[in-house]
Formats: sequence, structure tokens, C-alpha cells
Amino acid sequence: MSFSGDDHRFMARALQLAERGRYTTSPNPRVGCVVVRDGSIIGEGWTQPAGQNHAEIQALNDAAARGENVRGATAYVTLEPCSHFGRTPPCADALVRAGLGRVVSAMEDPNPLVSGNGLRRLNDAGISTASGLLAAEARELNAGFVSRMTRGRPWVRVKIAASADGRTALANGQSQWITGEAARRDVHHWRASACAVLTGIGTVLADNPQLNVRHVPTTRQPKRVIVDARLDTPPTAALFDGGEVWIATPNAEGPKADALRAAGAVLIASPIDGSGRIDLPRLFSELAQRGINELMVEAGARLSGAVIAAGLADEILLYLAPCLMGNDARAMADMPPISAMDDVGRMRWVDVRKLGDDLRLTLRP
Repeated sequence: MSFSGDDHRFMARALQLAERGRYTTSPNPRVGCVVVRDGSIIGEGWTQPAGQNHAEIQALNDAAARGENVRGATAYVTLEPCSHFGRTPPCADALVRAGLGRVVSAMEDPNPLVSGNGLRRLNDAGISTASGLLAAEARELNAGFVSRMTRGRPWVRVKIAASADGRTALANGQSQWITGEAARRDVHHWRASACAVLTGIGTVLADNPQLNVRHVPTTRQPKRVIVDARLDTPPTAALFDGGEVWIATPNAEGPKADALRAAGAVLIASPIDGSGRIDLPRLFSELAQRGINELMVEAGARLSGAVIAAGLADEILLYLAPCLMGNDARAMADMPPISAMDDVGRMRWVDVRKLGDDLRLTLRP
């Protein structure tokens, strides 16, 4: 399938619109749509928070508000129009009723409830369809949604802030602040993008973090997930100040559990693996079933290392500060020893950029 320069231009605009839903659409995907007639955009929109209009409906409504007739026009949408009833009716049906002449999607919907059915419904109604335009960009924007639909687990992003010699805290546990303000503000962008932020009980007890979004405007706070096998989380922890707190534990009953539920926590019954720790793959699958597309891990060396060693890290955000903390300071990730270079887990650089005095290195397997 070949696409024209105008096709690329209008799909690029749809992707720009989809980006506007980065912090708000979960658990739905981020989708943008433009409606075009005679080379001009006559309507555009992006997916609203869950339960509200999808991008296609927003674009059709925008065209109507402009007094434009969409019959015979072309719609560019960054994801295949849905064909099933969820919280809202199928967008494919709305496009058929509106009388569109052509629909171009960046990619097919990985949701098995849709997965080609939306495009088939449009074709059956006599609407010309095409797919695959700027698909890589569309997939990147919805990496979490694609992961949840195809792998049954979230897209997992591990954040680590370290010194130039790879240390994350002094021997006495002090770590605030290794990186500067620009890097810390950048972390809030990623928190706002995530559906949930995960940490371990060690970090909760040592740092009493909030793990919320404070430096990026957002109408939605990510859920906070604590890996806490013994329910040692204090009911007075700062995590409970706004936003929903989930605690993964095998001990979901008893006085500690009751106290945490009274504080507002949701306890997730999580099995233990062979090493006596919370089974992370099963926990991540459970989080996906609860609608978590993107999971950001902000934890100590032990939990971060366990996530990486288990092959669960899809992306590592490594913030490096221009300082040296010495051999007795704490390492970035506690991982099993490796005796052969062939067994070293190789990654690739995706992005390197300077934030104030610090560097942010983005790695993926």
C-alpha cells in the first residue's frame, strides 16, 4: 500500500492530537483523528478520558460544530476504529453512519475484540480503508496498550537515578538528591504518563516517598503499587496522601491488612515465587488485568534488579549525575552474578539527552 505526501501529513497531525491524551486516556489507547475534505482538515479530535468520546467521535463532532459535511470525506485515525461495545458504542459504526468515503488507520487494534474487525466493518459498508501509515510512531505512542493486549502485562519502565560511578545512595541510605531539578522534573513527566508507579517496602520505609505527579499538569494521578510481602507499610505513609494505593502481598488478611484497608489501600493477593519473593511476572499480569498499560518502577536496587533480571524491564530510564559516590555506596541494581560475557544481558541505546547538569540515558533490550 502506497501513501501520498498528504496522507503522511494528515496522519502526522492525527498523531500530534493523540499525544494530547498521553496523561488522560488510560486504560484506553491514545488515539487522534482528523477528517479531511479536498486537502483541508474539517474536523479533528483525540480520545477523551475513559467512558467519554473516542477520537473519531470528537472529530465528527468538531466537523459538525464547524458546519462541515463529512459525507465522502477521509478520516485519518492513529488506531483502527473500534468495532465492539465497551464503555462507548463502536466508532466504526459512527463512521459508517456519517458516510465517510475513506478511512486510513496507522495500525490495526491489538485488542482481540477488534483486531481487524473495525476495518472489515468499514469495508463491508463500502468505505475504502488502508492501514500501516506511520505505524511505528503509533505503536510507540501506545506501547503500554499494545503490551497489555498482546503480552498480557504492562510496558515496564524502570527509572534509576545514579552517580557517574553507578551508585544510587550512600552506604547510610542517603540519596536525596543525586540528580538536579531538571532531571527530577522529567521523572514527573514519566509518572504522569504511567498508569501506575511501583516500589518496594524498603523504599517506603527508608524514604517515605509520595510517588505522585507534582511538576506536570495532570488531571489523573498514577496508582501507587507497593511490593510488601509482610504488610509493613505504615498506614500513615505519604503514599496515601492522594491517589490510589495498591499493595501486593501474600498476606491479605489480619490486623495489618485491616489497618491498611482502613487507610484506603487495595490489597492484591500475590503469590510467592521459589525464592520466597513476590512472584513479579504473576503480579504484572494481575496489574494488566486491572487495566495498567504502563508501569513505572521506582524502587531500590533489590526490586529494580529483580525486575531486570526476570526480563520484565522493557525500558530503563537511567539518570546519571556528574558526581562520584565511592565503592561503599549502593549499587544501581542487585542482580545474580554472571560468570561469562555471553550471558551478559545486552541492551541498546534508544535516546541520550542532557537535562540540566545530568544525562538521561534510555535503554531497551
